[in-house]
Amino acid sequence: MSRERLIPLIVAVALFMENMDATVIATSLPAIAADIKTDPLALKLAVTSYLLSLAVFIPASGWTADRFGARTVFSAAIAVFVIGSIGCALSGSLEAFVVSRILQGMGGAMMTPVGRLVLVRSIDKRKLVDAMAWVTMPALVGPIIGPPVGGFITTYATWHWIFLINVPIGLAGIALALRNIEDVRVEGLERFDIVGMVLSGLGVAGLAFGLSVAGLGILPNSIVVALVAGGAVAMTAYALHARHTPAPVLDFSLVRLPTFRANVIGGSLFRIGIGSLSFLLPLMLQLGFHLSPLQSGLITFTAAVGAFAMKAFAGRIIRRVGFQRLLIVNALISSAFTACCALFTPATPFAVMIGILLIGGFFRSLQFTATNTIAYADVEPQRMSRATSLVSVAQQLSISAGVAIGAFVVELSVRLHGGTAITAADFQPAFLVVSAIAASSVFVFLTLPRDAGAQLANRAPIAAADAADQRVG
Repeated sequence: MSRERLIPLIVAVALFMENMDATVIATSLPAIAADIKTDPLALKLAVTSYLLSLAVFIPASGWTADRFGARTVFSAAIAVFVIGSIGCALSGSLEAFVVSRILQGMGGAMMTPVGRLVLVRSIDKRKLVDAMAWVTMPALVGPIIGPPVGGFITTYATWHWIFLINVPIGLAGIALALRNIEDVRVEGLERFDIVGMVLSGLGVAGLAFGLSVAGLGILPNSIVVALVAGGAVAMTAYALHARHTPAPVLDFSLVRLPTFRANVIGGSLFRIGIGSLSFLLPLMLQLGFHLSPLQSGLITFTAAVGAFAMKAFAGRIIRRVGFQRLLIVNALISSAFTACCALFTPATPFAVMIGILLIGGFFRSLQFTATNTIAYADVEPQRMSRATSLVSVAQQLSISAGVAIGAFVVELSVRLHGGTAITAADFQPAFLVVSAIAASSVFVFLTLPRDAGAQLANRAPIAAADAADQRVG
């Protein structure tokens, strides 16, 4: 297999391991709690500690990769994640389990942005679309198939294998990374921004964690508000600090680039729909339609099948249509398919639901690939590590915001109906709201130049094409 195909697969497998692990634990919490003799609600600390660790350490990933080498940091991140996985499987107490989850989060925080950095530095820009199609799938597929896979493993084996299965995958990933990835380092690197790391870490952790638990009843509303407000204050303080720092851990000046802004702002609005869908759909099928976890998992899995099918067509579609037109039209199509979920009722035939989710998964995955790829179209090589860190933070916050918005609208619907139990009808407004937010990303994509990302799509820039037409004429 050529290096251009192998590197995306190495990165994709590592990111799939992380994205799966972040969601696969959800259905196994009762079994884990019983085994380590703790309250299932107390075990929510294992979920939140992972999210916090992930959020805190992502900002440091870019500088770390530049200082110690992308191959070294990527391989070390997989190793830390695997060690954390072994720790989870061997845990006999809540404290040990939480510490192991924090360790996993540290590894995961480095794997995602450094994995993307490896990709954009190793693959020719003209081939980046095809490579990114592989790497974007874990973020789409993991949250959808994680819960049913976790339930299957817990039912037919033991919960320990949720974590132990990461060991052979991780070891293979380390061996392949050390053999095939170039260890690029940056000379003359500026001093690490410790103050920025603390402020951005507190900001991202407060916002990501606060938004993740908002409306779920895990914490009192006062604490949730304090977390989000504290995170917002810390991020504001960081933004002021970053203006006077030559090498900030999160470089907000990159947003001045139209193509990068399309990912961070437009992509974030669109990803709110993705974050909400993976949260709302299983709940509606189980709580509203009273389907079993297995039935729910089989239905939602079709969205993952659509995402896989997209891989074979993404490059050809983007090269034919171009980024700007694709991002505008496809955002509307994808949002429409998300809105279609509001039409589902307990009487809706399975075939209809599966068909909508299958086609919707294809278009959502295509949009995700396009936004992730165009982010790096105009970023200078020396700022690429900062770009991957900021993209990862934006994704983490937007998906958390999607869960928060979806949960809030469902809770509001329940209160307006005066009910005490969640019904299928309570999910319909939530799907419509998040679809509208995702569709609003079009206004950001409309600001893109018509030839945005021309090099990535192997298309001639507009100016060059016009000059050629004039010569022919």
